[in-house]
Amino acid sequence: MKRIIVACMAMLGFSSMNAQNIEDALRYSSPQLSGTARFRALSGAFGALGGDLSAMSHNPAGSAVFKTSEIGITATNYDRENESNYFGTFATTSESEFDISQFGAVFVFDETGDSDWRKLSLGFNYELSNNFDDDLFAAGVNNVTNNLGEFVGSIDTYFLSFAEGIPVGLLELQDGETLGDLYQFLGETEGFGAQQALLGYQGFILDLDPNAPDQDSYLLNSEFPNGADHEYTVTSRGYNRKFTVNLGTQYKDNLFLGANLNVHDVNFRKLTILDEIGFDDNGDALQQIYFENDLFTFGEGFSFQVGAIAKVNDDVRLGLSYQSPTWYRLNDELTQYVETVGLDPDFPNDPLALDPRVVNVYDEYRIKTPGKLMGSFAYVFGKQGLISFDYIRTDFSEAELRPDTDPAFQDENAFISDVLTASNEFRLGGEYRLNQLRLRGGYRFAESPYEDGETIGDLESYSLGLGYDLGGAALDLAYQRSEQGRDQQLFNVGLVDAARVNSINNNVTLTFTLKL
Repeated sequence: MKRIIVACMAMLGFSSMNAQNIEDALRYSSPQLSGTARFRALSGAFGALGGDLSAMSHNPAGSAVFKTSEIGITATNYDRENESNYFGTFATTSESEFDISQFGAVFVFDETGDSDWRKLSLGFNYELSNNFDDDLFAAGVNNVTNNLGEFVGSIDTYFLSFAEGIPVGLLELQDGETLGDLYQFLGETEGFGAQQALLGYQGFILDLDPNAPDQDSYLLNSEFPNGADHEYTVTSRGYNRKFTVNLGTQYKDNLFLGANLNVHDVNFRKLTILDEIGFDDNGDALQQIYFENDLFTFGEGFSFQVGAIAKVNDDVRLGLSYQSPTWYRLNDELTQYVETVGLDPDFPNDPLALDPRVVNVYDEYRIKTPGKLMGSFAYVFGKQGLISFDYIRTDFSEAELRPDTDPAFQDENAFISDVLTASNEFRLGGEYRLNQLRLRGGYRFAESPYEDGETIGDLESYSLGLGYDLGGAALDLAYQRSEQGRDQQLFNVGLVDAARVNSINNNVTLTFTLKL
């Protein structure tokens, strides 16, 4: 009862802190280039071509270009390498895996009467829009100070930023109360920020300021004579899958139209670990902080697409398509663990493990990703080959976290609108035919979604591929390499310093298609 009274009287007006931010909005707004080997080999420049199962998911009119029904399956080997630079210290991590990345079918029905509508196509396609499996490691000595010359490069500033203003009575265990009991109580009544304050205070990272009249101000229980030595690890796993149902039609000889309904499935897990040492060992209690956050996100989304392809003449093709925003409904679950180590004889339970064993289950929230508009051009050299170009425009500043009545989401949406911008993407691909053999190549360039062009840099990608026509079937192989730099911020509050990361993706894709 005492705890409830303190919470109601002293903490009224404290709002919970939502874990969702700009990083989540961008994660689901930036699908990877995925699909069949032929699609990847041309770097996805298929908007005016069609006739490919992944092109159907790119421009819905592409299904009506098929002359016969077809089914196909794709396997991809993903190889990722992250090169990090944290305060001059370099580290490299890599991750490799194999997955079924695409499966689809299209069924073509020719019109036998005198109608100008020559063809109807029905299609289904599954693609792994994003493979989230990734590993990152960054390490180095942080020597950052503020304008007063005070060292601020420790994780202790993270806990302090949440603790200021919280009465210490809320952070102290009562008789018979466990850490997990109090952690859960604070999460249900005061929110995420109070839980972080609890971990900092009970872990002896923070001490109550004895001069604070309201007992709601804290001091850092640490000194760093040579800076904080950090080891930062992020392990991500999961996927964003896209299931497409397509309807296409051909009008006369030169116009193809189509529409898609898409269902998106999200499963994402991110384990973040920071291990910090470098404390002054001359009598200070604190010597090491280990902080672990395990975030699990799951949910689903919906989007639609419409598109058209026009044959200007026997050689020239033009394409236009629109992809709506994707409306996601997502759920987050978070667990946390802190361990501290001290040398002072008064430091209890060395090391001191703070494991609440509580899963924070947050309210369902929504993300609206920006829509996309694509214009395409292709030139077909008879039966010898083709060249194709796509231009895609995406205004990332239109991404939103919802409900927008949530004050935290309102602030974050204003931040998204300020720092993100419209991005232009260019895709160029070509194919040359030698009897049954196909030689392919492509190039892709996508501008940064950030106004500064640095927080996430431009993306550049190259691709090569081979195909062989087996008559009633085809076998295609593609190699794709992409590279993009970004600033990996350690935390959103307190310790906001970033490692510079260069991500290199090398993918090998194999597709088998069968005409029905």
